[in-house]
Amino acid sequence: MTPAAFTASDATASATEPSKMLEVRNVRKHFGPVVALDGVSISVEAGKVAAIVGDNGAGKSTLVKILTGVHQPTSGEIAFDGQPVVMHDPDEARRVGVETLFQDLALVDDLTIWQNLFLGRELTWGGPLRLTRKRAMAEQAREMLSGLQINIPSIEARVRRLSGGQRKAVAISRAVGWNEPTAALGVKERTEVENLIERLRDQGRTFLLISHNFDQVMRLSNEIWIMRNGRVVGHRRTAETSGDELVALITGAKPAEIGRKPSD
Repeated sequence: MTPAAFTASDATASATEPSKMLEVRNVRKHFGPVVALDGVSISVEAGKVAAIVGDNGAGKSTLVKILTGVHQPTSGEIAFDGQPVVMHDPDEARRVGVETLFQDLALVDDLTIWQNLFLGRELTWGGPLRLTRKRAMAEQAREMLSGLQINIPSIEARVRRLSGGQRKAVAISRAVGWNEPTAALGVKERTEVENLIERLRDQGRTFLLISHNFDQVMRLSNEIWIMRNGRVVGHRRTAETSGDELVALITGAKPAEIGRKPSD
C-alpha cells in the first residue's frame, strides 16, 4: 500500500479568516528524466484535517517526502504559517513542526513507552559526556499521554506488550505526521484512533491525511485534494463530494479540473 501521512501543528485557526498552516506552491520534482511531481499546489487550513487521495504512482509519497525533508523539490516553494521554508533533511522538518509516521510506526518493541517517545530526541545535560535526563523524559511522557484518553499502561511498560491501538497512540504522541493511521487495526481500535484525531483537531491541531480508505477520509477530513500522475487534478470540500466522485477524478473518468496542461 502506498505510504500515507498526515502532519499536525499546534496552531489554531483564525476566528474570522481561515489561515493557511501549509502551502505547497507549484512544486516540481524530477528524478532524472522521470517527473514525479508536476506543478503541485495545495494548501491546508489551520485547525482542519485535509486529505490527499490518489492511485499508486500519483505522487503522494513523493510529496510527503518533500514535506518531511527526505527529498528537496526541483522547483517550487513550501510555506508554513505563510513563511517559505527549505528543509534539507527530516531534522529540519521536525524543527518546523513536521514528522511522518508510516505504517510500521518505527517503535522499538524492547524499549519502554517513554523511551520510544524520546527516541532520537533524548533530553540531555552536561558537557562533552552528556547524560540523559531520564526523570524529565518520563515526566514529560506522562504529560503527553494524559490527554489522549486511551487506555495506556504505565509509561515503564515495554512497547511489545501494547495492543495495536495503544502502539498507535504512543506513535501519535511522538509524531505530528501520520501514515495510514488505522492500517491493521480492529474496529474498536480504529474508532479510538479516529476519535483521537478528532479531539486533536478540536484542540486546534492541523492535519494532512493521506489514505486509500475513502470511508475514513470522508469521516475525518474537511477538504480533499485529488492527485493523478504527479498533478493535483481536483479539490473538494468533503461535505460537497462523494466517494464515487473521488474515484472518477482519480481514474480520469472525470476530467482534471486543475493542473491541466493545454494538451490534456
